[in-house]
Amino acid sequence: MKKGIWPLFGQLLVLGLILPCVTVSADLPGVINQVRPSIVAVGTVQPTRTPRSVFLGTGFIVGAGLHAVTNMHVIPEKIDFARKESIAVFSGRGKNAKVYLAELVARDDDHDLALLEIQGQPLPALKIGNSNRVREGEEYAFTGFPIGMILGLYPVTHRGIVSAVTPIVIPATSADRLSASQIRRMRNPYTVFQLDATAYPGNSGSPLYETDTGRVIGVINSVFVKQTKETVLSAPSGISYAIPAQYVGALLRKAGIAD
Repeated sequence: MKKGIWPLFGQLLVLGLILPCVTVSADLPGVINQVRPSIVAVGTVQPTRTPRSVFLGTGFIVGAGLHAVTNMHVIPEKIDFARKESIAVFSGRGKNAKVYLAELVARDDDHDLALLEIQGQPLPALKIGNSNRVREGEEYAFTGFPIGMILGLYPVTHRGIVSAVTPIVIPATSADRLSASQIRRMRNPYTVFQLDATAYPGNSGSPLYETDTGRVIGVINSVFVKQTKETVLSAPSGISYAIPAQYVGALLRKAGIAD
């Protein structure tokens, strides 16, 4: 750089027209602190079972603080009510986590979403953002419980960009290669967010949120999407996906809950 250019460069830097490379949003640590109390583990409890509590996935609190959203595939198909088994959410960190009994009150099988109503005091809730405005290349974060109780109930945050806004079903080259799940999804096609951040099994149901506001724009869901999108693969790809939050908003409105 020529000597005469340095004063101009310095002026531009001061004015903010030339910015240093920043790898983490300046707001992200504060937003994580804001989001973390709304993140819950989802599972079941049974007094006579060992272990008494079983972790199955992640969820997040919405509405007035008495409802949680998660993936429908996180909820067991059968609950042993005769032996006092119940759906439950776990709020808090580590040994301070509290158990809240919960009930499935609404579901959206097409988008693999479930709405739980919890018993007890309201918990801090997250706001639903506008997932229709999401663009490829934008950075988002998600917080949940990867690997579940093996790592303890300590919420973990990952961040990355939306690599693609992609159809949940990729047309097969021939009809005989279509799976049953692909055929069902083709009847009600929609797009999902493909991410370059790694989600783990316990992250199912984690909120994907804006790094500057904490507003939810998607729900992490790899299992359900891969059953449809990656059936031609002999092994999972490791790619992470999220269901757009517009379907969360629709589920809440259907249940009469303000988002």
